[in-house]
Amino acid sequence: MTELNSIALKILQNGKGILAADESTATMTKRLEAVKVSSTAENRLLFREILFSASGMTEFIGGVILYDETIKQESSKKNRIPELISNMGSIAGIKVDTGAKKLAGSENERITEGLDGLRERLNEYYKLGAKFTKWRGVYNISKSHPSKLSIHSNAHALARYSSLVQECNMVPIVEPEVLMDGDHSAKECYEKTSEVIKKCFEELIIHKVDLKGIILKPNMILAGNKSKNQISSEQVAKLTLECLKNSVPSEVPGIAFLSGGQSEIEATENLNLINKYNDTSFIMSYSYGRALQQTALKFWSKDINNIEGTQKIFNHRAKMNTLAAKAKWSKELEN
Repeated sequence: MTELNSIALKILQNGKGILAADESTATMTKRLEAVKVSSTAENRLLFREILFSASGMTEFIGGVILYDETIKQESSKKNRIPELISNMGSIAGIKVDTGAKKLAGSENERITEGLDGLRERLNEYYKLGAKFTKWRGVYNISKSHPSKLSIHSNAHALARYSSLVQECNMVPIVEPEVLMDGDHSAKECYEKTSEVIKKCFEELIIHKVDLKGIILKPNMILAGNKSKNQISSEQVAKLTLECLKNSVPSEVPGIAFLSGGQSEIEATENLNLINKYNDTSFIMSYSYGRALQQTALKFWSKDINNIEGTQKIFNHRAKMNTLAAKAKWSKELEN
């Protein structure tokens, strides 16, 4: 077993998942302002530190994806954030892309940037305590999208990123996200997601990336959020599994789904059913941002000093998702 493979397995062992706390300052500002909290560096850190020091971290969270600002901050106890995460029994990771920009040659599509200077940044993050990284490619579905150009360009960038990350002894999370925005059917989502994931693995193999030392972070197969033809959670689970079985090489140790605009309960229920029907060798877990944090954030915003109450809500959500990663969740447990 390679070192990278053992890190990937440690992050996702025993139903543990990943807390995606890598919102950029701009995104975090939107989230905080939506709940009427001022977005200062202190408040952003305060909320995140409350989650990172919650007891649920030790039991349910195998990895935390950080943002550049956060990985360099100190906790209230004066230890670095990666150290705080490590002390809770979890592993610190870092988002390393610099965001999606307009794709030249395709008006309505985006390419993720951040390869310039990446090797140097990775060395710095590694020294700060990061053991894994994240890079997100985004694709939208319409009659003409995602285009071959978008599929190829983003897959190429994800592969170059992954190769540099492994060179620096870290595990790359490969995140090709086919967005749920739109009125497309689940069938279209299935077809486009399959095409996107297959292209990503073609490029990863060309770039000599060790597939045993990555984590795939895909979307689930869903109908577009404006579609009149929504499908049941059972269908989501079965289509998602079928898509991944046909697109992902068996060497990949684990798949950590993104929640991608689903509500907290939907993201948990769908993950539970995916695991109920999972007949593959892949670990199927979660890498959620909003679907782990939203209720805790709303609660916290009413009194930012209520640490215990906020942690209780976060612990519950993390526990529900870990149960779902073991196919042991049910709606009754939510109360």
